[in-house]
Formats: sequence, C-alpha cells, structure tokens
Amino acid sequence: MVEIRLHGRGGQGTVVAAKILADAMSKIGKYVQAFPEYGVERRGAPVKAFIRIDDDIIYIKSQIYEPDNLVILEPALIGTIDLIYGLKEGGWIIVNTNKDPAEMKFDGNYRIATIPATKIALKHHLGSKAAPIVNTAILGGVIKILELCDLDTLVEAVREGVPIKEDANVAATKEAFESTKGGR
Repeated sequence: MVEIRLHGRGGQGTVVAAKILADAMSKIGKYVQAFPEYGVERRGAPVKAFIRIDDDIIYIKSQIYEPDNLVILEPALIGTIDLIYGLKEGGWIIVNTNKDPAEMKFDGNYRIATIPATKIALKHHLGSKAAPIVNTAILGGVIKILELCDLDTLVEAVREGVPIKEDANVAATKEAFESTKGGR
C-alpha cells in the first residue's frame, strides 16, 4: 500500500488533487481512498488530504499517520507547522516551489522533489494572482516522481475532475510533469 499526505491551504485545490489522483489510480485498476481533514474550513486555512493506493481492498478507515510520501502545495507552511511528522524514512517530500531540491532543508533521511506549481498555475490562469489553484500542476510532478501512473491516465482524470478551464488544467499538468526536479 502507498499512503500519501497532502498539505495545502483552503482554496488551492488540495482536496480536489487527492480526488483526481485517486480517480487516476482507479483507472489503472488500483483500490483507492481519498479524503480530507479540514481545520477551520475556510479559504486560506491549512488543509490536509490523504490518499491510500493498493492492489487489494483497503479496510483501514483512519487518517494517515505514517505516510510513505508527502506533498506540500503551500510552501509557506514549511516551518510554521510540523509537516513531516510520521513521514517514513526514505519517503519523498514533493514541494511546490521554484527552488532546486538541494535548497530544501528537512530534518531526516528523505528524498526531495520540487515543482514550480504556483508559477505554472499563474501562467495558465488557474485561480487568481493572489490565490493560484495549484492542484493540477502539482499532480503532474507527483506522478512523475512517484511513478504511480502514466501521464495520459492522469490527464484523463484531470479532464473529468476539474469543473472549469479543462484545457488550461491539462496544460498545467503536462508542464509540471516536464518541470519537476527530483533530488537526494
């Protein structure tokens, strides 16, 4: 089983990202769970979402306390709250940032990947300048780093899962897939 925890802010598409990724995994025959944990349930507040992926039926019904991998949609959360709690040694930390993976500092033995998802979302006019929606961009990098499915499968799930700007979201997904950098 692969367990992934996503951290973002309300309005960035964190919960929708989990759903789209789960839909893509379902398309290739995997069993999946995708669910959110909201805090104060308002735009801008920290949000967590969880995804489980397995070849067999998943019976666990709790949040993910020890994820295999971590996705950070909002880099401003780094250092303000403990994002890496429970992350398994050697797991991936995938961060929405323009920085190179070597510039990212986390205590522990983790692999780091970076995706310029905000830059990509702004380029494709996803959300607003003040509040870009980075979910489809981050997913392009997630599947590249974690090798969960092929890009065409994710694109199909994005087309089905976004309510507006379908072509712009697909373009952002593809661009992020090409722009992702994996490090140590």
